[in-house]
Amino acid sequence: MKIVIMGAGAMGSLFGGLLALSEEEVWLVDIRQEQADAIRSTGLTIEEKGKKQTIRVNATSDAASVGKADLIIFFVKAYHTEKASSDALVLQKKSTVFLTLQNGLGNEEAICKQVDPREVILGVTNHGATFLGPGRIRHAGRGKTYVGELDGTRTDRVTRIAQVFTKAGIETEISSNIQTLVWDKLFINVGINAVAALTGLKNGRLLDYPETLRVMEALVSEAVAVARKKGIPIEGNPFETVKAVAEATRENRCSMGQDFDNRRKTEIDAINGAVVREAERLNMSVPYNQMITDLVKVIEKNF
Repeated sequence: MKIVIMGAGAMGSLFGGLLALSEEEVWLVDIRQEQADAIRSTGLTIEEKGKKQTIRVNATSDAASVGKADLIIFFVKAYHTEKASSDALVLQKKSTVFLTLQNGLGNEEAICKQVDPREVILGVTNHGATFLGPGRIRHAGRGKTYVGELDGTRTDRVTRIAQVFTKAGIETEISSNIQTLVWDKLFINVGINAVAALTGLKNGRLLDYPETLRVMEALVSEAVAVARKKGIPIEGNPFETVKAVAEATRENRCSMGQDFDNRRKTEIDAINGAVVREAERLNMSVPYNQMITDLVKVIEKNF
C-alpha cells in the first residue's frame, strides 16, 4: 500500500516510521523544509524507553512530487486541515482513501469540503509522541487506534487499513460508531491538553495535584454534558478514561504543550473551543472550557 502522510510532526512521523518499518511505501509530506530534509538525509529516529531506532522514510515538502496514493493520512494541525486537503488532491486517484487521525472536532468537515465524503474515513489514536527536533521523535505512549466508515459499515478498505496498521505494530480495531469514538478522544484532549500546556506539566504529572484534577474533571464534565445533549452515546466514566490515558502517557508532553514550548499556534479551537461552540449552538453554558480557551488564546497572542 502506498501511504502518504500529510504532516510529519510527532504523530505523523511516528505512524510513518512504523508503517515504513513494516515495508509499506510511505511518504511524509511536511511544509517544514528542514524536517523533510533531515528525514530524507539521515532517516527518522524514534526513541522509546531509552532505545533509539533510525528508519529510512521518504520525505518531501512537495506533495506533487510523490505521485498517486492509495491512502492519505492527515496529521496536520486542525487549522491546516483544509489547506492540506487541497494540497493532497494531486495525490488522488479513483480508489484513494482519505483518513483523518487528528485531534479535535471539525477535521472531517474540512476534508469533505475538498473531496467526496464517500472517500473519507475517520479514526482516532491513543498513541502519544513528542517532537524532539528535525528527524527525531519520542514514542511516549501506546494505545489502541480505531478506524471506521462515516456510515458505520464494515468495508474492505477499512478492513485493509486496520490490517496494515496492526501489521506495523499499531494495534487497530474497526468501529461501527466512529463518531462516538471521536467524541471519546475529544474528552481526553479536553481534559489533558490545555491544562498541561498552561501548567508546563507532562501528562502524568497532572494526576499528582488535586488542583489540576479538579480543573480536568470540570472540563470533561462540561464536554460530556454537551455530547449528551447532542445525542452522542456515552459509555462508562469519561473522566476515569482521561486519567487512565494521562497515566499511560505519563512521560509525554502533549501536543498543545509542545506548541506552547515552541511558541506555536495551538489546536485550542478544535478542542476546548469546539466544546464552547457546540455549547453555544445548544444554548448551554460551559464556563471552564470558555475560560481555558480564553487563557490559551491570550498566551498565543503573545507568541
